[in-house]
Amino acid sequence: MSMRGYTGDVAVGGPPDVRELPDLTVTKVAVGPFDNNCYLLRCTATGEQLLIDAANEPDTLLRLIGDGGLATVVTTHRHGDHVQALSDIVAATGATTVAHPDDAPAIPVPTDAPLRDGEEIRVGEVTLRAIHLVGHTPGSIALLHDADPAAPHLFTGDCLFPGGPGNTFDDPKAFASLMGGLDEKVFGPLPDTTWIYPGHGKDTTIGRERPHLAEWRARGW
Repeated sequence: MSMRGYTGDVAVGGPPDVRELPDLTVTKVAVGPFDNNCYLLRCTATGEQLLIDAANEPDTLLRLIGDGGLATVVTTHRHGDHVQALSDIVAATGATTVAHPDDAPAIPVPTDAPLRDGEEIRVGEVTLRAIHLVGHTPGSIALLHDADPAAPHLFTGDCLFPGGPGNTFDDPKAFASLMGGLDEKVFGPLPDTTWIYPGHGKDTTIGRERPHLAEWRARGW
């Protein structure tokens, strides 16, 4: 744990924030120009590393990766602001690319390993489970780390933020789909202590957002 304790409050051009879990180190960094969050996960036992969203600023991400190498890069969804550094990162590290097959064809770097709903991916000895959430894009995925079921960690891409679900572009069907998926797969099974790491901006928790679900549904976004 960093000396001040992890908050997840990072800014483009600023330092990363680091969270030390018993089996995993989570390093969060913001990159420009769209204030995207990238998350580097490192297995405590093996040192193996996985990157969630090679969004931009490849030099920033490569400094973060350091000499430890990068085994895997997971793209949470196909939108261009989440993949600007993907080609450079794969070229520099040889990392295996992972994405949901419904978004993979629109990602500019070929996907080596498709990841579907409920399937697992490993970083060293740590297991992450994919949660497929349809609405922001057809193939958006969140990644769940629940080694401690009382305090899970969920990387949500652009599907869930402080204050609401991801953008569904004024499409009522897409909004209903995303809210249904969040109800069934996130707010339903996961406890209020679940920490949310979104694709942009500050972190939040399930408990902080749960009281507002009816308000989100009423407003339609």
